[in-house]
Amino acid sequence: MKASQKDFLRGLPPAAGGARIFFFCGPDEAGASAAAARVAAALPDAGDRVELSGADCKRDPALLGDEARSSSLFGGGRHIWVRANGDEAHDALAILIETGDAGAGAAAPVIVVATAATDKSRTAKLLEKRKDALVAMFHPPDLPNVASAVRAMADAAGLRLGGDLAERIARGAGLDVRLAQSEVTKLALYCDADPQSPKPATPEDHAAIGAATEEDGFAPLVNAVLGGELNRIGNEVRRLRELGLNPVGVALALERRAAQLAQIAARIGPNGKIPALGPGEKMQLGIFFKEERAITQQFERWTQPAARGARATRLDRLIPRLVQLHRSLLANSQIAELLLAQEMAEIARFAAKR
Repeated sequence: MKASQKDFLRGLPPAAGGARIFFFCGPDEAGASAAAARVAAALPDAGDRVELSGADCKRDPALLGDEARSSSLFGGGRHIWVRANGDEAHDALAILIETGDAGAGAAAPVIVVATAATDKSRTAKLLEKRKDALVAMFHPPDLPNVASAVRAMADAAGLRLGGDLAERIARGAGLDVRLAQSEVTKLALYCDADPQSPKPATPEDHAAIGAATEEDGFAPLVNAVLGGELNRIGNEVRRLRELGLNPVGVALALERRAAQLAQIAARIGPNGKIPALGPGEKMQLGIFFKEERAITQQFERWTQPAARGARATRLDRLIPRLVQLHRSLLANSQIAELLLAQEMAEIARFAAKR
């Protein structure tokens, strides 16, 4: 079965209830991960979460089936969460399905978030016609869609958002639904709201919880790092500290720009030219006048071959590295700022190479 990105903006599509394998792909890793988290939270017996990487599944395709059919340490349920790149999980999923059809027994739910894959990939084709599987592709969202999702989050949390507050939260989160959910949760706590006792929320309430917007600092940081502007990195790191920007939020902003560059490359090819696009095409790709020069320069840098004679581009290496950075920041919150500063410098050095 297939679902669309819009199906997940307001909750879970009906098809999710009957699925046991979920494959979420596309250039918007944040949206795919948010949908995966929503699925995991809705599982009737989610139990323990077992995390596997796509590299694990590719190296040992039988591992996924072994984990999915193993019992939890304490006898409860479990679900498998796989973070893959492209079709890394294809063979493992094929074996899981084949052994299940041959009578190997019930398996725990499997959720795959596949960076750099699409709904036309081999893995998507393997799953899309099965009634026990759900495939969805996520593109970088636009402001109206994320604002609509924020309103749904607020309704579920018992918040009544007035005026343009939903759009303000969406814009402040950089159109990232995970950050938006975090903001709504904090706002609900601040307003002492819950579904049984709804409370109104105002822009003043939102300002009181100290939400920093992308305009406050994310965009200059992103442009300095991905533009290879080494002379600006020190000042941008200092500004990050002064503004109190969330390191995970900065990493997500870098992921979104990398996903945008990948989407542009998919549309026009790595040798295409952004200035040749029409105004409507640029708008569809999120290329607005204010950022067009920076995005064009970054596109030219990151679509170069990763090494002399290599088929992979620099962008092919960047996206998995940013995903790994995101995980490292979440796992090492005490030193997240230091880890982010080091990685930004390394990425900027790589971008600066000619």
